[in-house]
Amino acid sequence: MTARARRTGVFAGALLLCAGAFAAATPRPLPSLREQAEIQQQWLKLRLERVLPGLMRRHGVQMWLVISREYNEDPVFFSLMPPTTMAARRRTILVFNDLGIDQGVERLTIGGSGSLYRQYRPPNTEGREIFGDEQWVLLRQLIEDRKPGTIGVDISNNHAFSDGLSVAEYEKLLDALGPEYSKRIVRAEELPLEYLEIRLPEMLPTYKKLMETAHSLIERAFSNEVITPGKTTPEDVEWWFREQLLDLRLATWFQPSVTVQRAAQSGGGPLESGAGGPIQRGDVLHCDFGITGMRLNTDTQHMGYVLREGETAPPPGLQRALKITNRLQDIVVERIRPGRSGNEILADVRARMKAEEIDGLIYPHMVGDHGHAAGPIIGLWDRQEGVVGKGDALVLPNTWMSIELSAKALVPEWNNRPVSIGMEEDVVIDEAGRVNWVRSRQTEYHLVK
Repeated sequence: MTARARRTGVFAGALLLCAGAFAAATPRPLPSLREQAEIQQQWLKLRLERVLPGLMRRHGVQMWLVISREYNEDPVFFSLMPPTTMAARRRTILVFNDLGIDQGVERLTIGGSGSLYRQYRPPNTEGREIFGDEQWVLLRQLIEDRKPGTIGVDISNNHAFSDGLSVAEYEKLLDALGPEYSKRIVRAEELPLEYLEIRLPEMLPTYKKLMETAHSLIERAFSNEVITPGKTTPEDVEWWFREQLLDLRLATWFQPSVTVQRAAQSGGGPLESGAGGPIQRGDVLHCDFGITGMRLNTDTQHMGYVLREGETAPPPGLQRALKITNRLQDIVVERIRPGRSGNEILADVRARMKAEEIDGLIYPHMVGDHGHAAGPIIGLWDRQEGVVGKGDALVLPNTWMSIELSAKALVPEWNNRPVSIGMEEDVVIDEAGRVNWVRSRQTEYHLVK
């Protein structure tokens, strides 16, 4: 046990907890890395066969080029490659050529490799890598042979996920194709965006397990297993999260944050982690915690409360504030439907908030292959009037969204100072457009006794 663990009362080793109050909440690790890769490879095959062809036809892209160099990969690259691919190989040119509904989409690679792709190379060149100018010559030959009517590339002013073609590679592409075929290049903005956004139903069981793990770890973090009032700091809890993930074959896509609000604090705002000393009795706790596993990402915010001596529950004013935030979640979820843009939903929600006199901010976003994932956003915490571009994207069925928001309420027990309740839970938008929580949502504070 480390010195920090002794100070904070953390029991080292998430998988070795003795029987007791916290044993039932201990999550299991993911399968072995080899088993994970086998599952991810199955997902990839289904995405390439089931999702990609329809998107190419919907957006009028006959041939799609995804061009990446080692350590400067297109954002969509890893979602098109096997889980054992850690980087592009020197330069990897992925070519997707639509042969029609009967034959499907042809998948080729010029440089690099992948078991679901056929390497396009000159005869009698086995045993060496295709690289440099030779790749561009081969690409020109391939295009002259297939004669696509449109050639989609990843360039976008609105979405980073659709803007993976670097300027240098674009210049090389134009030189290789020449004037005739360069005229057929189109910006395939929606194609990579929607390919990344759409989720397979086969992914959901694994994602639910990730969400269960996130909830379990937060429940343990905001308890006496981890927090000793007057001794444990918010920073201690943040690093406890990180250590637990290592034991579970998981990672995080951002540093977990734990913040504190307390009645004695001027203005009632949150204390940043590392400031204000240890967590005290009467503190309201907030965490923002995201798990990464099997190239999937969660995003969760929960609230906790440290009971004062003699208390068995948070003060009524704090409980009311949490219920108001739950109501705000309902308002948002009720208005999410496929075909609506993020900005349209934002305006609708803001109007309802005004009618119900809710003082809050909403900023939901998609989750999946990335934490802040491809697809529409419904506001930003500092852009409640709408977001040009990202907010104009449409909600699609078979997607996952993180309902991220916060609401303020005055707390009589705090001399009518405000408390801010930040909550975040992930939902599934299914094929029929129904919106359901991936696991559940928080309706009561986690309690530290």
